[in-house]
Amino acid sequence: MIYTIYHSTRFFYQHEVGFSHNLIRLQPRNTSIQKVLNFDLTTKPVAAEIEPYDDFFGNHLHHLLVREPHTVLDVVAQSRVEINYDSLERHHESRSRAASLTYAQILERMMFLTPEIIEAKQFSLKSPLLPIASMEILNYVLQSIKPERSLYEGIVEFIERIFTDFAFVSGFSDLSTPVETVFSEKKGVCQDFVHFALTALRGIGVCARYMSGYIETIPPEGAEKLFGSDASHAWFSVFFPGFGWFDFDPTNNMVPMDQHILLGYGRDYSDISPMQGVVSGSGSSHLEVMVDVEREKSSS
Repeated sequence: MIYTIYHSTRFFYQHEVGFSHNLIRLQPRNTSIQKVLNFDLTTKPVAAEIEPYDDFFGNHLHHLLVREPHTVLDVVAQSRVEINYDSLERHHESRSRAASLTYAQILERMMFLTPEIIEAKQFSLKSPLLPIASMEILNYVLQSIKPERSLYEGIVEFIERIFTDFAFVSGFSDLSTPVETVFSEKKGVCQDFVHFALTALRGIGVCARYMSGYIETIPPEGAEKLFGSDASHAWFSVFFPGFGWFDFDPTNNMVPMDQHILLGYGRDYSDISPMQGVVSGSGSSHLEVMVDVEREKSSS
């Protein structure tokens, strides 16, 4: 199965910008499950320099330098990504075996410092946007995750409780909104739910990382899907020693299957934000984002 992804970001500046530097994280990763067939990045004005490189976590970045004076900057990323069903099936078979491990067994296995476990442990610590979990947050997650219970089953229940207890409210939060506020108000967006889940899980010694990408949306029956009606998405992944990483989506109360397309991962949103930039002489600014995720129809 192949997805085509269109991601447009348009910056509007109050005053003319003499030049701008931008870091772009819009190229999907190659994984055991997904393969990037094509990727194209364009800008208007045309960038004087586009330099690709990989960050510490292996995510693909592009550094853009725009020297032409402008009041509007358009950045358009287009991708084609193939999902390998054989690899997906093997991944879910491994997930089924990992589900037999209890939370206590997971913690015991994490004491054996293999290279894989050492690498995973960086995702069990606090990070720039995530605090040390409060007792209230720990009590909330420990209602689902208990020593002799399957960790996998506990996390499935945990994300179902987030889905039930928290309301999706666009505009309630931004990057400065504390996790504690999201928890006390029980509302936010996908980014907030993932940050809350990561704070809680890391607080009980679980390695969990922030996953950024896209999700295919299905319009209501009889309705036509509008181009550009999709959005970036976030979910999280948990490390099961001996088996690897498995994904969970609290916003949709689901275990990701073939509808999630990964851009990259990090400790929290600050490691994997789609665009970061520095401009000269802009005054105030605002942006518009349009995303479209389309499953290509089979030719057979």
